[in-house]
Amino acid sequence: MLLLFFLLLTSFLPCNTSHPLDPLTPSEFSTIQHTLKTSHLFSSSPPPSFQYVGLADPDKTDILYTLSDHHNSPPPPRRAFIILRSGHKTHEVILDITTKTIVSNTVYTGFGFPMFNFEEQTAASNLPFNYTPFLKSIKKRRIKLSEVVCTTFSVGWFGEVEKTTKRVLKILCFLTGDTVNLYMRPVEGITIVVDLDVMEIVDYKDRLVVPVPVAGGTDYRSSKQRPPFGPRGKPVEVVQPEGKGVAIDGHSISWANWKFHLGFDVRAGAVISLASVQELEHTMYRQVLYKGFVSELFVPYQDPTEEWYYKTLFDAGELGFGLSAVSLQPLTDCPENAEFFDGYYASQDGSPMKIKNVFCLFEKYSGDFAWRHTEIGIPGRVITEVRREISLVVRMVSTIGNYDYIVDWEFKTNGAIKFMVSLSGLLEVKGTSYTNLGQVEKDEDLYGSLLAKNTIGVNHDHFITYYLDLDIDGYNNSFVKAKMKTVKITDGSSLRKSYWTVIKEIAKTEADARINLNSEPPTDLLFVNTNKKTKMGNNVGYRLINHGAPVASLLSDDDYPQIRAGYSKKQLWVTAYNKSEKWAAGLYTDQSRGDNTLSVWSERNRVIKNKDIVLWYTVGFHHTPYQEDFPLMPTLSSGFELRPSNFFESNPLIKTRPFKRTEWLNCTHNP
Repeated sequence: MLLLFFLLLTSFLPCNTSHPLDPLTPSEFSTIQHTLKTSHLFSSSPPPSFQYVGLADPDKTDILYTLSDHHNSPPPPRRAFIILRSGHKTHEVILDITTKTIVSNTVYTGFGFPMFNFEEQTAASNLPFNYTPFLKSIKKRRIKLSEVVCTTFSVGWFGEVEKTTKRVLKILCFLTGDTVNLYMRPVEGITIVVDLDVMEIVDYKDRLVVPVPVAGGTDYRSSKQRPPFGPRGKPVEVVQPEGKGVAIDGHSISWANWKFHLGFDVRAGAVISLASVQELEHTMYRQVLYKGFVSELFVPYQDPTEEWYYKTLFDAGELGFGLSAVSLQPLTDCPENAEFFDGYYASQDGSPMKIKNVFCLFEKYSGDFAWRHTEIGIPGRVITEVRREISLVVRMVSTIGNYDYIVDWEFKTNGAIKFMVSLSGLLEVKGTSYTNLGQVEKDEDLYGSLLAKNTIGVNHDHFITYYLDLDIDGYNNSFVKAKMKTVKITDGSSLRKSYWTVIKEIAKTEADARINLNSEPPTDLLFVNTNKKTKMGNNVGYRLINHGAPVASLLSDDDYPQIRAGYSKKQLWVTAYNKSEKWAAGLYTDQSRGDNTLSVWSERNRVIKNKDIVLWYTVGFHHTPYQEDFPLMPTLSSGFELRPSNFFESNPLIKTRPFKRTEWLNCTHNP
């Protein structure tokens, strides 16, 4: 097996040859649509509703064999995994795209429902405008129906014992008027429940009336701003005098000492596969990451009142992180040197839909350095050596309702991969009768912060969980906790009284690899290949470095949203690889009950020492809103890094030559 890895890392497939991990193409979506609609296996009235269509994961061993074999063996079958709703039932279909045949069709009978598609959410949002009780509620509030906008929210699960058979959404409404910032103008007190399978309103409540916040000062468009304008620096342009350093062959990327594959999935968004880094001395590529993607986004709001308690959202599993991806704007979302990739997904009827510029790829330099040193210890000499840090970034932005999530995968020449998540966009606010904090008896009764007149920014969390199937220089890896321990000196052997040392523990089972960083002593978290040694005898590996304060859920263990997202109590989990275990909150997240999640899988307590293992890591934010977050929040970022730790024999950048200074002709410097 290890020989296969060595062969794999020497090259990708030849040019113009499709890769077995390439995302589904528009023609393949059309083939899937036609094959299913002509199969007569599903109800034709109403027609089946496509909830998820993606590449069916080939067996990992088949992929590695295909990519490493020099005898032109055929690739694994090109298959799609489809989730359909038909006849009020959820169908899981495996379809062979090449032969246009249905391999299997299984009806799912467990808890939970598949992710929503755009079309059914739009249809549900339009229902209130022809619903008499809603029209009366709008009239009672003396607001214009033409300025009302409605949108959808998942309903969650709150202890119901009997299995529900209804896919339902809740509808909440907002006001535009003299602003496009509708989320700052909630129409409080109205809750509408829609049954998606019959597309009807099945419950309606108008519990209370509070003032709708005013539109003034909420519009974020540049054309609507008036002096005095906000602060800004001078424009910074990106120029690469030697041209771009990245090579793109379909979805296969080569840059500096990295090679990897970039795919798109309607639920996960960006999927990075087969990331390998080059060994300088032997020009061989060594595997680091077999596959990685954002597995789930859990966003629980902290307001237990009637109109808010259910807002405990799973943005990937319910709404689709890829489905919510937006077209990136050249020169604003991405710099001048960016290359762009399109993404495709299946609409409700199975037709291919395009997201233009769903990813951008660019080389980045922001004035940082990869390493530097100034030596003044040699008499009569001052030696300074500096190397710029140029990195490669893969970027995607997913706008899920009010929030914008900016996700960057940054590849560094030192062999590290940096994972960054940034939040921007709009808060989810609550209408209130309060206009000043002096009117509030207890701050905690707000469940948030008073940001403007009649406007409360509700406290909430963001937990972004990554799935990272690590293959550090080979198939079988181990997880090591290298804990720093204080040692007291009591025998008088030194004038020192103490020092610290490192105690390494190899996690034998999954129970040993559930980590809450807030309760751990200082610890290096290592992923090593004990079958590979450096010349010095160290295990080759990578370590995880957290960028930002580690955050874990503060909800009680018996709270229903916490049961559904049990994994959010810890930032780090390591599990044995299982192809079916991809989504931290389960495959069927809508109205799920927490019975098929990462925390449940970990309870099997499988052996993970010297095995094919998966790292699950959660980046989190406890978000207490402040007035600077109104009416649109500045970007907030956090992340982590996987950095080589005894993976190389020495610093791989020591032989990196500095860049020559670029002399610009016919340019005038204006101080």
